[in-house]
Amino acid sequence: NSACNLASINLLRFLNEDGSFRVEEFLQTVRVMILAQDIIVSGAGYPTETIGKNARNFRELGLGYANLGAFLMALGLPYDSDSARASAAAVTALMCGEAYRYSAEIAAVAGPFGGFAVNREPMLRVLQKHRDAMYAVNRNLVSDPAIYDAAMHSWNESVRLGSEHGVRNSQVTVIAPTGTISFMMDCDTTGVEPDFALVKMKSLVGGGTMKIVNRTVPRALRRLGYREPEANDIIAHVEERGTIEGAPHLKDEHLAVLDCAAKPANGSRAISWPGHVKMVAAVQPFISGGISTWHCMARCGPS
Repeated sequence: NSACNLASINLLRFLNEDGSFRVEEFLQTVRVMILAQDIIVSGAGYPTETIGKNARNFRELGLGYANLGAFLMALGLPYDSDSARASAAAVTALMCGEAYRYSAEIAAVAGPFGGFAVNREPMLRVLQKHRDAMYAVNRNLVSDPAIYDAAMHSWNESVRLGSEHGVRNSQVTVIAPTGTISFMMDCDTTGVEPDFALVKMKSLVGGGTMKIVNRTVPRALRRLGYREPEANDIIAHVEERGTIEGAPHLKDEHLAVLDCAAKPANGSRAISWPGHVKMVAAVQPFISGGISTWHCMARCGPS
């Protein structure tokens, strides 16, 4: 009997070619989105009065991200690796920590959510648990340590400001599958998942199919040190065969960077189901709502 409006940030837009992350631009995007989403809560219509009452009293928001899989691929990190999980955890913590920090700033002006007073102690305890989870993230494994440092600052401030002013929103983040909007945002991957396949065929409503090729592969190859002629040969192989396996010039140790959720018809490699589960476990401590994963369900649901 409640609701939260969703929004997703394309992570790849904040990644520089050298692997550094545009932290300040990302933080500003989080603030703009949280403010806009909070405004929508009061202006929206709801299907039942109970849902409307709870939504306005607790003001749950669902800020999330898309393109995590492509983000990690562009960094040259295998999705199923400790470094990928640490980097994903840090950027998720940055998003959620800043969202709560800014929610506390809004509360200083507009007041906390209606149910805050009676839930003050457990709400502040939740913020502290999120902040304390930062100590389990290995800063040395994060692709850009500036992400970790900024996230720690945001969480410390969210706890401090939340204690002073409360927070405007009981929930600020979720990770949705972002299946449709990821296409609109030019993403190669959806929410928290890796790519389903480097080459995909999508059935169209009016009939026919569309071939979709992962556009992050060239960037990943540059990051891994391949020269343009070598990269072009590898990309041509992927487009023709639908798999990275057997590509010319490609080193064995780089195969994992380009692994996907589904095993290609003419290949044998795919990310194992624990790789999906471990990624969700890495980022969940920094999400105040839930995480939806299509690819993990497709890969490991039947077993």
